[in-house]
Amino acid sequence: MSAGDSDLWEKSARWWQATFTGGVDAEYVEQIFPLVSQHLPRSGRVLDVGTGEGQIARLAAGPRAAVGLDPTWSQLAEARRRGGGPDYARGTAANLPFASLSFDAVIACLVLEHLPELEEAVAEVGRVLRPGGRFLLIMNHPLLQAPGSGWIDDHILGEQYWRIGPYLVEDSSVEEVDKGVFVPFVHRPLSRYVNLLVDQHMLVTRMEEPAPPPGFLARAEEYTGAETIPRLLFLLAHKQTV
Repeated sequence: MSAGDSDLWEKSARWWQATFTGGVDAEYVEQIFPLVSQHLPRSGRVLDVGTGEGQIARLAAGPRAAVGLDPTWSQLAEARRRGGGPDYARGTAANLPFASLSFDAVIACLVLEHLPELEEAVAEVGRVLRPGGRFLLIMNHPLLQAPGSGWIDDHILGEQYWRIGPYLVEDSSVEEVDKGVFVPFVHRPLSRYVNLLVDQHMLVTRMEEPAPPPGFLARAEEYTGAETIPRLLFLLAHKQTV
């Protein structure tokens, strides 16, 4: 993560906390949390990479020992204030400050598509996972959320459809996601992620492309037209014994 990216995450921390945590975001409550709960191991040690203010780490804590990792001071301070059981550490996905073979599961939720150091991050996940350990990867769908993609309501032709941007072109950008809030994004084809998992001896055992949840669709009338277009992609991978 560059110094510029780090500054952007510090500046956007309060916006993230207000917009996506505390039960106010339907995609987390209705979609992400159930996926994570379903596929985590029943016990063991879990690492949440890019934990933010810790909502997924708190979900994992309890029968499991959970650790939340984030590079953003503002997020970690809020995570510790909210408590809930996990331990927290500061660090980056590309240089995890943990011993090899020290976790039974690693979660990366809406994280890797923001990082320029993808290869290093996936290699670090492979390093810290124990054989048989699980990697839960949730991201913006690389095909349907490619740059330039989006819902088109063509009043001239009387057509509605989802436009796909230049999917095969890798692209780095900083997007204004809300007024005065800027977030870095890196678009890559899905094959890049899958092949990096293969390189780290991680076998994909499940893939899901969930439809947008009812709470998200209810935000605006026009969203119902895209109810068959997934916004998220979920991959579950298991580390193989070499």
